[in-house]
Amino acid sequence: MHRGTTLGILVAGLLSGCAGSPSHEPAPAPPPPPMSQADEGACDADALADWTGRDYRDAMTTRARERSGAERVRVIRPGQGYTMDYRPDRLNLHLDEHGRLVGADCG
Repeated sequence: MHRGTTLGILVAGLLSGCAGSPSHEPAPAPPPPPMSQADEGACDADALADWTGRDYRDAMTTRARERSGAERVRVIRPGQGYTMDYRPDRLNLHLDEHGRLVGADCG
């Protein structure tokens, strides 16, 4: 055999082996379920707008949950790590370095 023929057969064999192999990429993840009507308005952070600037006390957590309609409350202090997952039923209370409420949001 000639060198050119041998090389051609080798390249053709390699290419034909790649052409028929199935893809092993994972299927894309399904989209998240749409929010239901029950999820909408599960938390109303605006109900706490008049609390901005107040010193935070642990007793405020229960009142904040009731006032906002949230299922749970998370207190976030400066420099504290926290998850970025969105939960429409969670109220986030943001405090400054002096323990005063500087903002509230849902998520």
